[in-house]
Amino acid sequence: MSENSNSNTKIGSVIKIIIPVVILCILVGLWFIKNNRNHSGLDETVNSGTLQTGNSDYDLDVTEKIDLEKLKSFGLPIVIDFGADSCIPCKQMAPVLKELNEELKGKAIIKFVDVWKYQELAQGYPISLIPTQILIDSNGKPYKPKDPNALQIKEYKSRETGEHIFTAHEGGITKEQLLSVLKEMGLK
Repeated sequence: MSENSNSNTKIGSVIKIIIPVVILCILVGLWFIKNNRNHSGLDETVNSGTLQTGNSDYDLDVTEKIDLEKLKSFGLPIVIDFGADSCIPCKQMAPVLKELNEELKGKAIIKFVDVWKYQELAQGYPISLIPTQILIDSNGKPYKPKDPNALQIKEYKSRETGEHIFTAHEGGITKEQLLSVLKEMGLK
């Protein structure tokens, strides 16, 4: 019985070691899988024109400085609406922006900046009234409308170089009008 007892004690000792090691391996494996998925960008990429969830670059509301070069790198048309939650024409546009942001995720980038809450985020853009939409085509260039007078679109050029640096529409714009502009800007 003493041999049996020794054998049982050894097996018990081995089990006391193996079980925590197996549990630890499982936990490390799960942690690795979770972190590998997040860091590989599987949840934050645009693949063949469709957006995967989780990418804040596609969020409608802007509360931090826009990385315009990063947004241009997605190869999608961009609309940045500068307005305010308490401006009447802006309130009328809010549902349009929200709908288009949701409907066109992965096909266009639609942003809203509340310039009364985040005045610093409008710096560097030609904003003289709200709402104003900055329009950038899918090639990352300022939108060149076929007929700039149709929607009273303004083109801004650099004083030094004469280079076209911004295209803007001032005032409210309907969903149909904005969709038409987005299609001209490269929406697929």
